[in-house]
Amino acid sequence: MSSILRYSYRSQLAFTLAELMIVTIIIGILAAISIPAYQRYLISAQVSESLNMTYGLKTSVATNLQYGTCFADRSPTASTVKGIDSISGKYGTATITSAKAGLPPCGIEYTFISNGVSNALQNKTIAFSVSSNGILGKSPSTTVDEKYLPHALK
Repeated sequence: MSSILRYSYRSQLAFTLAELMIVTIIIGILAAISIPAYQRYLISAQVSESLNMTYGLKTSVATNLQYGTCFADRSPTASTVKGIDSISGKYGTATITSAKAGLPPCGIEYTFISNGVSNALQNKTIAFSVSSNGILGKSPSTTVDEKYLPHALK
């Protein structure tokens, strides 16, 4: 009797090939579903940084518009000093733009860097127009695919 118990105990010490194959297939299916979802999540996080930086510059534009110009130093082009008319972040740089030599209408353009961001966003831009009352709108010169933009900008 003890040899029978010893044999049945010994047979349960390892997994069968079928069990290992089933587990491998389940892991493969989960990976196939989760990797694209994670990539979309990563892109939306990187796009949200652009919006946060744009909202920061929107306040500067609204203040500058009270003086009749888009830029802080009232010049026809954006200042080259960081932090005045541009903000740099982890994934790119947001810069105040102007259609007519520093005069309204004003805009803000966020340009993604070429490394360290998702392939779908590398060297692409999100352009915003800023109305005289400080409302942001998406500009037609945006090169980021619509599917990655928040619903508020579509």
